[in-house]
Amino acid sequence: MHYFSDNATPVSPAVMAAIAAADRADHGYDGDAWSAQLDGALSALFDTPVSALWIATGTAANSIALATLCPPYGGVICHEEAHIVVDECGAPGFFTHGATLMPLPGEGAKLTPDVVADRLKAIRPDVHQVPACAISITNATEYGLVYSPDEVAALGELATAHGLGFHMDGARFANAVAHLGCAPADITWRAGVDALSFGCVKNGGMIGEALLFFGDSAPARAAEAKRWRKRSGHLFSKGRYLAAQILAMVEGDLWLRNARMANAAAQALADGATGRLLHPVQANELFIRLSAAEAAILRAQGFDFYDWGDDAARLVTNWSQDAASVAPLAHALWALTI
Repeated sequence: MHYFSDNATPVSPAVMAAIAAADRADHGYDGDAWSAQLDGALSALFDTPVSALWIATGTAANSIALATLCPPYGGVICHEEAHIVVDECGAPGFFTHGATLMPLPGEGAKLTPDVVADRLKAIRPDVHQVPACAISITNATEYGLVYSPDEVAALGELATAHGLGFHMDGARFANAVAHLGCAPADITWRAGVDALSFGCVKNGGMIGEALLFFGDSAPARAAEAKRWRKRSGHLFSKGRYLAAQILAMVEGDLWLRNARMANAAAQALADGATGRLLHPVQANELFIRLSAAEAAILRAQGFDFYDWGDDAARLVTNWSQDAASVAPLAHALWALTI
């Protein structure tokens, strides 16, 4: 009955079991056996050498990633609806010691190469203006749309041509991969991405995310990220509990199975919301037209969700749901139209 956010979902049983298995004495911080396995496990998943570390939160993962890609005097090109702009309380500026976010418009919270290229052209190459130093995108986006490999690669080519770092906020990265049916590499390093915030909590984790770096500069950037992690107070003394969750997600493709469940549940809801969808349903979020009176009818039946402006709502499904469990809401949405 709860469709507020996938942040509020239960912990996947396999993740809980992994936490319990890690509940024994080992080295502190990130010197434990579980943390030591992250590079190898994620390198295997992405089919390339990866430098990986656990991070306390998604906000910290995004901000620390950007701190390694953008100097204090630089700018980060991003969408105006990006999480780093709207929902992180200035954390990117805090971690980068003052880097400027450069928000741009785009349908469904997507950046397009032409809009980015126009913004880059408008920046004079002198000391009086903020130079763009990085591009950041969210996949799946804040409106549940998914960047294809070609779309990511087009932005990656721009980043490479202009010497910019390229970051991907992957809070719902698993949902994007599940929708596309592609290899994780196809929308990350093969498309030019330098740093990925690999989401876990929304996908069945308890606490903690993974921050991944790709390419020749990955080890140096990861080493810098570890300094930022410590400086910001995010170096957990028992980091093995975070590492164990990430490993449980990756091993056996739990991360992908969970995302497929959430996506399928969203599609089942979409079937009941015919004619109401504001955006295509490609991941596990739905944005629908819903009047205040209709929202009240649904809430009276026990359904919880966020209002999205005056006449819309956001519904989020999660890994623990399936078509049967969301059927009551799908039927209730359908019933509003008859």
